[in-house]
Amino acid sequence: MVLDVIHPARPNVSKAELSEKLSEMYKTPKEQCIVFGMRTAFGGGRSTGFALIYDSRDSMKFEPKHRLVRVGLAEKTEKASRKLRKERKNRAKKVRGVKKTKAGEAAKKK
Repeated sequence: MVLDVIHPARPNVSKAELSEKLSEMYKTPKEQCIVFGMRTAFGGGRSTGFALIYDSRDSMKFEPKHRLVRVGLAEKTEKASRKLRKERKNRAKKVRGVKKTKAGEAAKKK
């Protein structure tokens, strides 16, 4: 659904507060209401965004992983930065055979 929130006395409304309010209105658990894409209109007082309400936790598997991480239902995977991954890949392309694994590791600076 599309959310239109009018908040004349406040700068904006938190997503947690909106998901609580939606869970009360539609009688669902708070974890199954996901609010995203909130944009405050120029001049303030009004915000627009999107919300999804799921029937069960099992049906939330269709939700993108980054949104599940925000809500706290999924664990964030830790990985090296994008630049570091690309540098490792390019270093590994320059060597052959067994040395490839060593080239993939970070180079030591002198």
